[in-house]
Amino acid sequence: MTPLLSVDNLTTGFQRAGSRYTVVEKVSFTICRGQTFALVGESGSGKSITALSVIRLLPPGARIFTGQVMLNGEDLLKLPEIQMSRLRGRKIAMIFQDPMTSLNPVKTVGDQIGEVLTLHFGLKGRLRQERCLELLHQVGLTDPEHKLASYPHQLSGGQRQRVMIAIALAGEPELLIADEPTTALDVTLQAQILELLEKLKRHRGLALWLITHDLGLVADLADSAAVMQNGRIVETFQRQAAPLFAHPTHPYTRQLLEARPRIESCLVNRCKAAESASPLLQVTELKVWYPIRKGFFKRIKDYVRAVDGVSFTLARGQTLALVGESGCGKTTLGKALLKLIPATSGRIYIDGQELSALPLKYRCRMLQIVFQDPFSAMNPRMLVEDILAEGLKSLRPDISRKKRVELVERLLEKVELPADSRLRYPHEFSGGQRQRLCIARALAVEPKLIVCDEPTSSLDVSVQKQILKLLKDLQQRTGVSYLFISHDLQVVAEIADHVAVMYQGKIIELGETDRVLFSPEHPYTQRLLAALPGKHLLSPDSIAEQKVEIPT
Repeated sequence: MTPLLSVDNLTTGFQRAGSRYTVVEKVSFTICRGQTFALVGESGSGKSITALSVIRLLPPGARIFTGQVMLNGEDLLKLPEIQMSRLRGRKIAMIFQDPMTSLNPVKTVGDQIGEVLTLHFGLKGRLRQERCLELLHQVGLTDPEHKLASYPHQLSGGQRQRVMIAIALAGEPELLIADEPTTALDVTLQAQILELLEKLKRHRGLALWLITHDLGLVADLADSAAVMQNGRIVETFQRQAAPLFAHPTHPYTRQLLEARPRIESCLVNRCKAAESASPLLQVTELKVWYPIRKGFFKRIKDYVRAVDGVSFTLARGQTLALVGESGCGKTTLGKALLKLIPATSGRIYIDGQELSALPLKYRCRMLQIVFQDPFSAMNPRMLVEDILAEGLKSLRPDISRKKRVELVERLLEKVELPADSRLRYPHEFSGGQRQRLCIARALAVEPKLIVCDEPTSSLDVSVQKQILKLLKDLQQRTGVSYLFISHDLQVVAEIADHVAVMYQGKIIELGETDRVLFSPEHPYTQRLLAALPGKHLLSPDSIAEQKVEIPT
């Protein structure tokens, strides 16, 4: 089969003060028409820079040192910029990772799709409008007429991603590059986006270049794959991606596979805690409703029922996972427990005492939170020492500065960071290290319950594994309880003792993790499990030992 894209000996890096820093080194691969090629690796491995080198959209200071990039027999690296700009979007298009930062916030969806149509095909007026509607229909957006007049902030994450795909398809490219197109999306939405890409690939005969760190996606979609580490391709599978999982030869590939969370781990690590463990948190008929006001006098006409009559119990030293799609009310429930948003009605008991009756300082001592994005959760102008000591200063003012420094160093040791980290700023740490700092901050006041809001959703599999291990180790040492909010059922299987499934503000299924994940009763839970990527990668040995049937 004749390759559509052939990359040979590509080397890219930065030239600074006479020194050369290489980030992509001697990379070679081919992509054929009608096939999916997956470039796999962790953050910082050089995947995205490789793609940006191919389409010549490198950041300032970066340059291509050597290599050849052939598209349909034409070397892209030798084309003048004016020809390359005509080719981008027309022959080769890219779906970027974060649609919110890639879309123009002051332009409507119609204007952004229409811009491509006018630039490459000269379409205007009614013809352009009709083609925009056709593209939105192709990517599965309902009510396309309304969506054309909408701005990016008025759409959900999945809808924005579909708009990005529509923009990429508008130029009718031969090669579509998808850079982490489903990162942080719910499993059902992720399945929809991937099904859409596969359908468009078959319908149009285009080639798909998938950039990801999710090995499940590679197993489900890829015809060929390459594993990238530190700017180099360490293992390649040209005919099919299946051997990547069946017979990996490189240690780094094996490391990625071993670090991947597996849903069957809940069978091996089944909760052994005593059933008589006393409850720490009790929630009864909790509601968080937001009024919908209409008319001249803004009278209340209805309510958005974000959390609608939720009840559950969490025992000491255990983890309850709250799972469901975006918008189901998970994060709203977590914030209501911490009194970060007011509850409409319901009762919350912590350690046998009603939460609303407790003084603010005591509530803060009892409950803490770890947010999804560690970088935005910390003040970039504060040293780590000040960030971790902030709670101690407020809730334990009797402690001297010397004692606070000792406690901060002890906290850093708990989360496996060096003591001198206290004198650095948040931007000087990696994503996984920043999440460790947020966990340390939550532990500073010795809480009895920590709400973990998607703490690993944007992390690489190896870093994710480290954070999950850290949380489990801390729970064993300190006896802290976790309310673990997540949409990733495989991550939940690794850490949770019990699972509560939320749908439209209600808990529709609640039980022990292995029971919920392997014998789901509610159709919605079954749908979540059916949407999991890479289900065929489950270990048959562990399943057979437990005599449990995997849901399909």
